[in-house]
Amino acid sequence: MSSAYGIVRQDNPHILQVRVPVPYPLQYVNAYLIEGDSGWTVLDPGIHSQEALELWEGVFRTLDLGFRQLERIVLTHHHPDHYGLAGYFQHKSGAPVFLSEWGRRQADDLWGNGDEAAHRLWRLFRQHGMDAPMADAMLPHMAGFAELVSPRPETAPIRNGDMLQLGDNLWEAVETGGHAAGHMSFYRKDTWEMFCGDAVLPRISPNIGYMPGVEEDPLASFLDGLRHLAEYTVERAYPGHRDSFQGFAKRCGELIAHHDKRLAQMEERIVAGPCTAYECCTSLFGTRLTVHQFRFAMSETLAHLIHLEGQARIRREERDGTVVFIGTGSV
Repeated sequence: MSSAYGIVRQDNPHILQVRVPVPYPLQYVNAYLIEGDSGWTVLDPGIHSQEALELWEGVFRTLDLGFRQLERIVLTHHHPDHYGLAGYFQHKSGAPVFLSEWGRRQADDLWGNGDEAAHRLWRLFRQHGMDAPMADAMLPHMAGFAELVSPRPETAPIRNGDMLQLGDNLWEAVETGGHAAGHMSFYRKDTWEMFCGDAVLPRISPNIGYMPGVEEDPLASFLDGLRHLAEYTVERAYPGHRDSFQGFAKRCGELIAHHDKRLAQMEERIVAGPCTAYECCTSLFGTRLTVHQFRFAMSETLAHLIHLEGQARIRREERDGTVVFIGTGSV
């Protein structure tokens, strides 16, 4: 297994970052072990794969740690690379799993209703111009996640503003959306630390994806969340990907600026000539993407176009059953 995976010790001696492998270009997701006098908290244990299980076996051996020493399992959000092992860890440890109500509902919808969510996404992408072969490839791709999140956990709800114990200390739950509705970050006021999951990432931008029936304008939700998070005094942030970092408020501002630029690029493309979301997506992200990457790119393109439409910077028309976006004022 790559030396990129495993334990990364932090300045806070009671917090360990664990790099858990994922089968995506990001290579790993950050799980965290938070030590307390009576046991450990696991934050975002990672995806359920054989490679991830082998990684955790090595981590537990290194720390001389057993599953029964886990007090609780806490999830920032429901995406498979964070949520996937929660049910397995719960089964082995008996520990409660905490997740927002929005997160639980989306997990139930994605993996508890057969392929209904996958077919909704297929219909959405076809409506917005994706060609049939690519849209059809989304169905088995989405179905493949079920085994990576099984068994699914029983969860207790986290609400915005709750004080949740991680290790020996209480951390404030801070809810934001956009990347995932009901995403929870956790803030410790006395040490100015923040577990920020995928709400704020260093060096890369969190994916902002539109999913039908969830958030009406996920980009607006994400940008509002960044402005809210930037109000917290944070000396050290622990993200879901990449290394822990400083300059938290500055990074929030950089992400806002990134999306302002992306909005301008998409508006310019549409003003130049009417196009579908799929045409806009391929013009910005190219066509040499995996099915997984195309799903993220298409969902992010839709999130930006919906935001532009809400600001009356573009408008939509339906032509032969396909949605086309047009610059405001265009004929």
